[in-house]
Amino acid sequence: MPRAAVVRSPGALLLSVRPRFARAILDGTKTVELRRRFVRAAAGTPVIIYASTPMMAVVGTARLRQVVVSDPNVAWLRHHPTLGLERVEFDEYLGGRMACLLILEDVASLESPLPLRGLQEDGPFRPPQSYRYISSADPARVRALVAEP
Repeated sequence: MPRAAVVRSPGALLLSVRPRFARAILDGTKTVELRRRFVRAAAGTPVIIYASTPMMAVVGTARLRQVVVSDPNVAWLRHHPTLGLERVEFDEYLGGRMACLLILEDVASLESPLPLRGLQEDGPFRPPQSYRYISSADPARVRALVAEP
């Protein structure tokens, strides 16, 4: 039985995704991001979407509607239309582990992506392998993406 995770978020998430998945998130065909590791984030947490190699740029934002931890078979049955990948990829990625599903909403593309090289010129910006939380050390242009109006 899947369970919704209830946690407090330490801040906005910076989520690294392959460019293929970033495009699918931004065009609305992918609303659930799959992770092998549990993501401790509360509903409503802002998400910054970083498209990894070869794109290497911050490309959009979203809001976390919910984090669900689930058995892989249940996760696939309930969410496969919104995962943006085939069953073989899903199974290979999880390797039998529990599925951590990040259900996204309020997705927005940036008019102009923020390339990694430019962000690193602003300071010591390091995109994560999977995800990390935004910190005060991150460039102002990244922090501004999730700043309250």
